[in-house]
Amino acid sequence: MYVASDPRSKLAKAESEEEPDAAPVSAAGYFMFDDSQPCDQNGDVRTWYAEAQNFVATYAVQPAGSQIVRDGQEDEYVVILPERETRAIVSWNGSETPVDGYSVVVVPGGPSVISFEAGGPAICFFTRKAADIVARCEALLPAHEPDRNVPPLEPWPDPVGGFKVRAYSLDVPQEEGRFGRIFRSTNFMINFVYPRQGPRDRTKLSPHKHDDFQQCSLCLAGTYVHHLRWPWETDANLWRDDDHVTIGAPSIAIIPAGALHTSEAVGEGTNQLVDVFCPPRRDFSRQTGWVLNADDYPAPANET
Repeated sequence: MYVASDPRSKLAKAESEEEPDAAPVSAAGYFMFDDSQPCDQNGDVRTWYAEAQNFVATYAVQPAGSQIVRDGQEDEYVVILPERETRAIVSWNGSETPVDGYSVVVVPGGPSVISFEAGGPAICFFTRKAADIVARCEALLPAHEPDRNVPPLEPWPDPVGGFKVRAYSLDVPQEEGRFGRIFRSTNFMINFVYPRQGPRDRTKLSPHKHDDFQQCSLCLAGTYVHHLRWPWETDANLWRDDDHVTIGAPSIAIIPAGALHTSEAVGEGTNQLVDVFCPPRRDFSRQTGWVLNADDYPAPANET
């Protein structure tokens, strides 16, 4: 349910919306990265965790001179460096790739090291193959409620030209008809939505649902109210009250498959959301020009 000016109003109805046999809709998850209470602290590096059905996320404050070291990484992971002042070098497979802030970075599987020359926040997204990160989530967070409406992750095709470190600048001008700034890898889709100044017009919200995938909404600036409504099942014991959760930055909301939802910016200044999907969204990928790195990461043959 989108207003006519929203580029998503032109999306075709997802095939999954014809599926009648969905499981009961799971609860949402909310993770506030409160600076006073990190999940982990190693020297000056403070780290928080979030967990979803197919992936886990880390939010870390990385000072200059710190590193992110991945020794047993099985598959690609994605790093968001939201601040322009951040600078890092990614070491992988014998090569070193300088990376500027205000970018989305895709790092291949295998051993890698991200060395920060100028610090800042770094948000990493891993599939559940990252057993060590999953274990930290399970040790430090409340029990994860499985979302049975989300199929197991099946990676998309390998990148053109093979695996390597790829960094994508977020300095992409807004374009009429294109929704946000969308990048994908073999396993994630990142939509760095353009920031909103001031509160959202309450007469132009966009309640909608996704029947077979979760949405991760990463709040990097401002304040949002996440509005969610669950369908009524025949078993009234499974009914859930609506959510109207106000949460600031930095934070993550995990929106379950099947829940009607919309996020309302209420902050007086800049409000910034980043939406993350695992695997990439098929409907977004079918829109010409929406995925900015589609030449690097092709969609499956049956999704074009």
